[in-house]
Amino acid sequence: MAAHRKSAEKLLATAQETTPGSTFRFDGDDFLVPPGDRIDTRVVELQTGSRRNLTHEEHCAFWTWAIVEILRHTGIRNEELLELSHHSITQYRLPTTSELVPLLQIAPSKTDEERMLLVTPELADVLSAVVSRVRGPSGAVPVIPCYDHLEKVWNSPMPLLLQRKFGGENRPLTRQTISNMLDAALERAGIVDVTGEPIKYRPHDFRRMFVTEAVMNGLPPHIAQVICGHKNINTTMGYKAIYPAEAIEAHRAFIARRRALRPGEEYRTPTPEEWDEFLGHFEKRKLSIGTCGRAFGTPCIHEHACIRCSMLRPDPGQRNRLQEIHDNLIDRISEAEREGWLGEVEGLRVSLAAAEDKLIQLDRVVSSRAGSVDLGLPSFAQVAGRDSTAIGPDAASGKGE
Repeated sequence: MAAHRKSAEKLLATAQETTPGSTFRFDGDDFLVPPGDRIDTRVVELQTGSRRNLTHEEHCAFWTWAIVEILRHTGIRNEELLELSHHSITQYRLPTTSELVPLLQIAPSKTDEERMLLVTPELADVLSAVVSRVRGPSGAVPVIPCYDHLEKVWNSPMPLLLQRKFGGENRPLTRQTISNMLDAALERAGIVDVTGEPIKYRPHDFRRMFVTEAVMNGLPPHIAQVICGHKNINTTMGYKAIYPAEAIEAHRAFIARRRALRPGEEYRTPTPEEWDEFLGHFEKRKLSIGTCGRAFGTPCIHEHACIRCSMLRPDPGQRNRLQEIHDNLIDRISEAEREGWLGEVEGLRVSLAAAEDKLIQLDRVVSSRAGSVDLGLPSFAQVAGRDSTAIGPDAASGKGE
């Protein structure tokens, strides 16, 4: 993203230095600068014949870079990003060393509580570039109003950092503009998921990545909670992604700590008889129509009437055998009713109901593996009735935790 920004800047600068009506070469492509005075620098790409607005391309490249950098270094919400102003950049003098520390003041949003974030050197470079870009001829950041789409009110005019020239006036960047810039950046990068579909990022996704990276690199969760502005630490930990390798290493470390605290004799080497008993348990769990899922050292509570047991895990490959048992039970019930063995009829019916339940389980497993399920398209009424935090661009922007 930074490389794309630099490339867009160089292309624009080269075009501005080229005499109108002349051509120039950049990165292996030839461009023509049409004659005439224009506010925006427009060129014609000779290889394709397409017209390009280089001023707009450089503008999008810069703001995409700035937005991504601010989000990944702060973890702020989309609403908080849009309300960043020149007044948000402040400083604090440490009482111990008298050193000035730059801070970023985040205006109250979801929790109605403002908070202060430490500005890292990387974030300071981004904020400096943004301020330098939006400053007016007088050196001050223009004061403009903005509309809060969540509160449905116009905010007082502020020196917003995320603003641009549009139609001769300064306007704030909108939620939709940010979403479009992220989509364009991902399409340009060619990033896809495991199914080959383009990945969609929203500003709220950077919040999750910020928490995950911070906690995995040693930041205490309760400090991450304060930085993110969460009222509940469980919300913060819910944002942290758990990777399989991390879970395995954490589990191994837990076992090592537990073994160090408990008496060593509890971890003696098992005898051959104990080991054979342990392995024999799993061998005895293998059945003709599946596997018994009972735990090691526990007896069979159904006296080996496996068809009735909820711990039986039927094997889809043995469905025909299970169907034979089902049909045989029906025949046995008919015989018992014919011979008047009423006491046996009741038990056989219990087994028949259990066999039918196992067949339904197998059919459900097979159908789930057969392919995707068409859920259809939601109607407008269904979408309108759902929580706005669950769908649409706002799910990753304003009011999500």
